[in-house]
Amino acid sequence: MRQRWLRVLFRRRMLTILLLLLQVYFLICLVLGGSQLSRNFSRLLTIVSIIAVLYIVSQKDKGAYKTAWAILILTFPLFGGLMYLLSNAQSSKWRFAKSVLHTQQKAKPLYALPGICYESATKQLPEYYPQIHYLQEYTGFPIYADTETHYLTPGERKLETLLAELEKAEKYIFLEYFIVQEGVMWNSILEVLKRKTTQGVTVRLIYDDVGCFLTLPKDYAKQLKKHGIQCAVFNPFRPVLTVKQNNRDHRKIAVIDGKVAFTGGINLADEYINAIEKHGHWKDAAIMLKGKAAWSFTLIFLQTWEICTHTDEDYEIFYPWKEQECPVTAKGFVQPYADSPMDEENVGEHVYLHILNNAKKYVYISTPYLIVDDSMLSALRLAAKSGVDIRIITPHRWDKWWVHMTTRSYYRELIKSGVKIYEYTNGFIHSKTFVSDDRTATVGTTNLDFRSLYLHYECGALLYEAKAVMEVKEDFLQTLEICQQVTEKDCKTNIVVHLLQDILRLFAPLM
Repeated sequence: MRQRWLRVLFRRRMLTILLLLLQVYFLICLVLGGSQLSRNFSRLLTIVSIIAVLYIVSQKDKGAYKTAWAILILTFPLFGGLMYLLSNAQSSKWRFAKSVLHTQQKAKPLYALPGICYESATKQLPEYYPQIHYLQEYTGFPIYADTETHYLTPGERKLETLLAELEKAEKYIFLEYFIVQEGVMWNSILEVLKRKTTQGVTVRLIYDDVGCFLTLPKDYAKQLKKHGIQCAVFNPFRPVLTVKQNNRDHRKIAVIDGKVAFTGGINLADEYINAIEKHGHWKDAAIMLKGKAAWSFTLIFLQTWEICTHTDEDYEIFYPWKEQECPVTAKGFVQPYADSPMDEENVGEHVYLHILNNAKKYVYISTPYLIVDDSMLSALRLAAKSGVDIRIITPHRWDKWWVHMTTRSYYRELIKSGVKIYEYTNGFIHSKTFVSDDRTATVGTTNLDFRSLYLHYECGALLYEAKAVMEVKEDFLQTLEICQQVTEKDCKTNIVVHLLQDILRLFAPLM
């Protein structure tokens, strides 16, 4: 059965790749054919490229993003402009953006249903007022009290906790993940989901089609529906030349009855729980919220569900505290947030920048990638130069060599500014965490790279004086014990590697 499934999956993927290659071949033949039609088409593409560059320069995008596109187009004038148009000038993308905006406006007033604590939070945490105000008043993600926080690492612990919470579900289970793959992890979750549907629990799953391109068959959503599990595929991948597929759902969300929610870096595949070895020991992290703040992740999920299924959801019917008050009491505050590439607001980046700018003593960061633009690079360097202890853990064993090489290209200037860089020698670290001054931390899905910060749908939970803040810190310090510190001497390379790193950095926004 498994061999048949692999054959079907392989045929689908190979057919998709073949169709894409045929389209590329057709364009190349059309341009290089030597006929009058080819010459006219080449002139048209060149004009398109010139117009595209002028348009790019006039936009409000990040400088590094504009520079990368401009260089690419000018280097390849025949196809560069066409690539840009396929990426950014599609009516389907604009329609998608309109749907995202509609669901955001629809959900915005409902975030306050559990009762928010903006005034008490800003009084107790005056130094964090700018960040609290930005997320609640500008981006619409309120701050909550009465929420337990549990930091879960590594993935094995997250799976154990998630299975226990899924068993308690009474009304609904919502799952939204970038990667789902059959194996020990997903199969154990699926068994619970199947059983819960027979008990009358509504189960919904969203998975990203590109994230699951090599892990699930094309008809997997239909297979799940046979078991009573509602399933939606985010932004289905189609074998046509379009880079609309660039915007992926990189979120990892699990919600149980609107009372419990999980997020973090852990997908539903076996490497995340070390059931298989992919790049050595896989170090990852998640956060579990119990109480009022879980409602935010319920709304974030429902918005994506409505976009994927083209339905008109009544979000309020899923609110869990209609008949009774939320019984949870806990120290501190929690502010969940989400990020979308369909607006001009880089929420994930701004959360990180606020933490760096507010830090007085230290900021400890875990990230699988370190490919940042000038604003993030400047914030890291300025904080270190100002006496803040900035430490960053990245992987020693890479999953993509070009990304790892680009990551290492940033080490030199960061270390010179006083930032301490460590590499996790035991394997691959996939955690996305910031913790600062024993008072605030964030755990989420946003990597320190251009894709996560600007192109993907992401989410996270920002914590203020909650129990899990110190758990994040303690885990970071324990992880340091199995890391090696990178020195300036380690960053010295030959001229060829140095040049390659500089070129990779130039095109990092497009990776």
